[in-house]
Amino acid sequence: MIVAEDLERVVVARLVDAYDSVLFDLDGVVYLGAKAIEHAVESINRLKAEGFKIGFVTNNSSRRPEVIADQLKGFGINANPKEIIGSARAGAKMLAERIPAGSKVLVVGGDGLRSEVTALGFEVVELASENPAAVIQGFSPDVGWKQLAEAAYAIQGGAIWLATNQDWTIPRENGIAPGNGTLVSAVHTAVGILPDFAGKPFPPIYQSAIEQLDIKNPLFVGDRLDTDIKGAVGFGMDSACVLTGVATAKELIGAKVDERPDFIIQDLRELFTSYQQPKQTKRGFALKKSSVELLGNRVMVVDGKPSDLDSLRCACKVVWSSPIPIYGLDVEANLYS
Repeated sequence: MIVAEDLERVVVARLVDAYDSVLFDLDGVVYLGAKAIEHAVESINRLKAEGFKIGFVTNNSSRRPEVIADQLKGFGINANPKEIIGSARAGAKMLAERIPAGSKVLVVGGDGLRSEVTALGFEVVELASENPAAVIQGFSPDVGWKQLAEAAYAIQGGAIWLATNQDWTIPRENGIAPGNGTLVSAVHTAVGILPDFAGKPFPPIYQSAIEQLDIKNPLFVGDRLDTDIKGAVGFGMDSACVLTGVATAKELIGAKVDERPDFIIQDLRELFTSYQQPKQTKRGFALKKSSVELLGNRVMVVDGKPSDLDSLRCACKVVWSSPIPIYGLDVEANLYS
């Protein structure tokens, strides 16, 4: 792994050449709803053809790995189920560590979560009156009030509570939709406690990826700062934020310390290009034709176009290295509007 302090000095032939593998989030990175994201398919297939190990790490627990792999094949990606690292399996493994084998488990979620829980020998139930030892909650578009209510009843009755992920939203081709975190919040309102989580940004799913793919030095590519990037940072894994999903320029500029990616890319083609980090100047940072400076409390573009990706990279460096917190800075609106 590249040490953070060395990022300013390291120049590789291509960004991806510093790693033995690449882990991809799905929603917002590979596809949006039923549509593949532009340049994603050819870029992923190229990585596989060049011998890089590939993994698809998803917080969506509603579908089995075979179904997800078939979806990726439908887009034209040469994928197989062994490359799918899901929060459903990570969550089921957490159950196995906490309750006796064969216990009853109330599953709130889709077929993917049910199959992983069943595969470990647990008995799946649907009602709190069946006295489950645990509740495990994952996203499914079919989850409704009745399932959430049964989960609340079971937790109040003493069942432990796990959740696959806390994503508040999910990017779809028609816009941003509520995610599992929103549904977990509904149960939390009723029971007054929070579950333990298996998916991003928590360690279990990242550890599952390392073990499942037998890799040592992966790059994680995601589109969400609060899950993909935060999880990679916390796990000690290098990360790239791609601007094809949820993350915006404004969010990146104001990113918290534990949500700052090592790299910012426009699309997956940039994995095959030489990535240059902005260089520090007297008052800010510069990269190629772009230069952004901190003048008093104002973050200003002094060279280049504010809309250019290089200007965004420079602005992030200026803000992230500033002794003034983001709420005390006046950032030029053209950088993120």
